[in-house]
Amino acid sequence: MAASPAPTAHGTASSGAARGSGVHAALWWHGLDDGRVQCDLCPRECKLHEGQRGLCFVRERAGNAMVLTTYGRSSGFCVDPIEKKPLNHFYPGSSVLSFGTAGCNLTCKFCQNWDISKSRDVDRLAAQASPQAIAQACLQTGAKSVAYTYNDPVIFAEYAMDVADACHAVGVQSVAVTAGYMHAEPRRTFYAKMDAANVDLKGFTEAFYRDLCTGELQPVLDTLAYVHHQTNCWLEITTLLIPGANDSDAELTALSQWVARELGPEVPLHFTAFHPDYKLRDVSATPVATVQRARRIALDQGLHYVYTGNVHDSAGGTTHCPHCGAALIVRDWHLITQYRLQDVNACPDCGARIAGRFEVQQGPFKGFGRQRPSSEGVWANRTRPARQGRQPSAWARQ
Repeated sequence: MAASPAPTAHGTASSGAARGSGVHAALWWHGLDDGRVQCDLCPRECKLHEGQRGLCFVRERAGNAMVLTTYGRSSGFCVDPIEKKPLNHFYPGSSVLSFGTAGCNLTCKFCQNWDISKSRDVDRLAAQASPQAIAQACLQTGAKSVAYTYNDPVIFAEYAMDVADACHAVGVQSVAVTAGYMHAEPRRTFYAKMDAANVDLKGFTEAFYRDLCTGELQPVLDTLAYVHHQTNCWLEITTLLIPGANDSDAELTALSQWVARELGPEVPLHFTAFHPDYKLRDVSATPVATVQRARRIALDQGLHYVYTGNVHDSAGGTTHCPHCGAALIVRDWHLITQYRLQDVNACPDCGARIAGRFEVQQGPFKGFGRQRPSSEGVWANRTRPARQGRQPSAWARQ
């Protein structure tokens, strides 16, 4: 995998390494001959002097080592339907306990969760939430899975993997909502712990990644291929459509053809609508017709399961049998209104098998009202449902 040129490290010598809360030994780094320490987590390969932080802001040099400064500290917790991630073929209707930390290793100008992913106020993250406490909270709330979301779990991989281990020990599954921007070695370790992932394929040109994300496309394609072909992690893909940036017929056709050719027609693809935010407030919101057009293009390229999101579109939220076309799972926004699968994953009309992870019946999530990320952490010494706090954005990637 080709690496991006390493940017100048961000931060100063006043560091989280001097504080106890949230600091944890980091994996994937090595020392350089010039005395700097290089982070090997992602293609940025930030090279750091003492006290400096990487572009993600949460991985820091402390002495002759790297540390993660947000271990056990969260920007909020929320019980969601799994469809909000979005995952439509991973135990539909089940509940997921969602949480994130702060920071990101991409700099997307259109970020829909920018107040979390771009936060530099790490000290104000909630009180410590241990992996074991999160696992117990999943049991208490009836969540079948835990999701690392709101910001990218790649940058807090050590914490996410420990949470995954604790959750697996009590029968709870683990979900990553991520941009997939990471190097091969951490990719192997990280996805070995994940049961499902929704990976952002933000666009399908190097120019888009360079100009709007200061990243590269190829590492993301490598992640998608690796997860689908070399792990047991269930994969779905999301592309946020930005008017004039990544929504041309040609680009959508190329993207859909790549998914069909390199991953296969059974990988679900979600096209979601953009809302003006962060540094792209001068671009209009994505019209419903655009996401519907993208869905038609992807279906025409042979993909079986293509969905629309952030818009109210009944057809775009429905899972159809790719063999006979029958409506199998009908959704109203994120809630299931009809569930017709038989024998776990079979179409009742023609018997064709539907790709994904299913149970005999849909999950029990019926909606708890408007769920919001908590302003507090889970539960350092006891488990309890998190108090509701503010939601980053009604359009935020959940």
